[in-house]
Amino acid sequence: MSRALQSPTHPTTELAELGKFFAIAGRLLGAGRAAPQMFSTAIDAVWHQLLEDPAGHAAFAAHHAGRVLGHSPVKGQGFISWTTAYEEAYGPLPQIWFTDATGTVDVEALASYRETGQVWAEWDCSPAPGDDDAAPEATAS
Repeated sequence: MSRALQSPTHPTTELAELGKFFAIAGRLLGAGRAAPQMFSTAIDAVWHQLLEDPAGHAAFAAHHAGRVLGHSPVKGQGFISWTTAYEEAYGPLPQIWFTDATGTVDVEALASYRETGQVWAEWDCSPAPGDDDAAPEATAS
């Protein structure tokens, strides 16, 4: 059983990380690669809040990913391959990636990542290519 600890979450942190995730997704999808897996329920919860405002979501995605991104309910588990691209752009994954929607940190998963540099996790969704014709003008980050 995983040990966990409570950590207050900061919606601005989750939103900033969602923007970084969208940037990685935009690069991967633009290169014809598979969409990254969303394994953090804390960040996914903010994504779901953003989806309640379709125009805001489209603008946020266009700003960070350079394109509109959809939300695809894709379940799976395994190696999270996009973390190398994240680390090259932003440095190591912060703790929020290992935090659930209630603020509980999976300390074992976080420690494993810090020790090995790899993430093995379950996910419930991924970004999907959206309707680029509906995309607002992307702005530089």
